[in-house]
Amino acid sequence: MRPLHLNGKVAVVTGSGRGLGLAYAKALAAAGAAVVVDDVDAQAAAAAVKEIEAAGGRAVAETAEVGGTEAAEALVARAVDAFGRLDVMVTNAGVLRDRVLWKMTDDDFDTVVRVHLRGTFTCVRAAVRRMREQGGGGRVVVAGSPAGQRGNFGQTNYAAAKAGIAAMVRTWAMELARDGITANAVIPVAATAMTRTIPAFAPYVDALERDGTPLPDALRKGEGFGTTEDVAPLAVFLASDAAADVTGQCIGIGGDKLALWSHPQETAVAYADGGWSAEAIAAAWPVSVGRTPETCGIPAPRTAQEASR
Repeated sequence: MRPLHLNGKVAVVTGSGRGLGLAYAKALAAAGAAVVVDDVDAQAAAAAVKEIEAAGGRAVAETAEVGGTEAAEALVARAVDAFGRLDVMVTNAGVLRDRVLWKMTDDDFDTVVRVHLRGTFTCVRAAVRRMREQGGGGRVVVAGSPAGQRGNFGQTNYAAAKAGIAAMVRTWAMELARDGITANAVIPVAATAMTRTIPAFAPYVDALERDGTPLPDALRKGEGFGTTEDVAPLAVFLASDAAADVTGQCIGIGGDKLALWSHPQETAVAYADGGWSAEAIAAAWPVSVGRTPETCGIPAPRTAQEASR
């Protein structure tokens, strides 16, 4: 297989001081792209730039809290000022404020939606304006989540934002096609601070970070759960010329697993001459469209011991 390269490309990666964002930034730089590393933690951003440069890559740091238009435009300006153009926008920055519905505050909801949903919108809008102005197409790679595809207990805010991001990607794929700009969502499953909170994953994440203990095949294959470095190649692919015809997709990756998520669509239909009364719906529901209702939520992960039985 020919190695994919991003020589001459310039990318912005939000929330890239650590975790998945750092893995994306390092992989894009290793493939030849110049990278703007963005993080609210200036020290983390500076350290990421040093790491990329030490490996022979090119990068600059920017400290911006994504959400508002000003921050988004500052990131695009930083790319243009430092490297002359912008070709790839990767929106990874995010926060969590997990609580069940009746305990979730307005601030819990607004903060998560502002960073994830509005932050993705403002950053992509600013990037696309630049890409259209300079011509030559471009790549939009946004961060989705299984929670946005399936829902997740205690994550009204996060699931709503991620579902909205998936819907925006489908819309942008249509709107940006004439300009040669693609838009896709990565649906990652990786060892991060967030997945450490899942009891079935916690000991393996701890062992990986503490001792470098490899994740077992039962997780890498059975659960599609791996390292942040396992996820990063998808961002490189989507940023490359090889993905010029890939757009509007939600693509899952984790461990040894690569998957394409379906778009919402009708799975069962029924018709009634003259329309439906409430009584007719009640009678038809259990024997027609409601016979096999859709499930909700992310399936609970199995431990490696359970998966090997």
